[in-house]
Amino acid sequence: MAAHRKLLAVAVTCAAAVIGVAGCSSDGDKDPFDGLSADKIADKASKASKDAGSFTMKGKMKQGGQANDLEFAVAESGDCKGTMGSQKKGVAQFLSVGKTSYVKADDKFWEGQGGSSTAELLKGRWVKSPNKSGDSVCNPDDMFKSDKLKNLKREDDAEVDGKKAAVLTQKKGKETTTFYVAMEGKPYFLKVVNKGSEDPGSIVFSGYGKPVDVKEPPAKEVVDAKKIAAGS
Repeated sequence: MAAHRKLLAVAVTCAAAVIGVAGCSSDGDKDPFDGLSADKIADKASKASKDAGSFTMKGKMKQGGQANDLEFAVAESGDCKGTMGSQKKGVAQFLSVGKTSYVKADDKFWEGQGGSSTAELLKGRWVKSPNKSGDSVCNPDDMFKSDKLKNLKREDDAEVDGKKAAVLTQKKGKETTTFYVAMEGKPYFLKVVNKGSEDPGSIVFSGYGKPVDVKEPPAKEVVDAKKIAAGS
């Protein structure tokens, strides 16, 4: 039953692949990033976002030509919770608590993975399995790495939900990723857009530093992925 692990991987890949840049607080119309190269801004952004500890993200991405809505919140501990899916293929909820991941989905999702018998077996239940790395899949230290944020270019400033943002782009072949970075207050990511790739997407970030409560589901609602595999 690898479906739920793949779901988590896609969600985190979306987060990690669509992540990017920041700087420092602003003073009136003064550019908080004045004198900094785009790559240096990216370094500062990665540190600032990681130091915030917790955050939420909401957006849309395509995978295999299918649009998926994505929304999840990450706690300072690295635990996380969220949803991902579409009306066509179904929606799944996921939790990552400590070294364990859980997924609960609607009938449409499970039917697409294993047919009606699987959907009936897992109705209203959480499927659990150990995280492959042994740690939470949403560890901020991993999600906000800046080692791949190189060769960036700063474009004209823009606004995201009424907030002034510095705009950085990174181009690789036909793929362009655009990072919008808050220029007022702390330099958090506001939005990231990826175009031209096989899995394009757009993510909006918010809730930096706000508490996120992630709890394991009730034991009576949990089924072990290994037991399902053994019984199939």
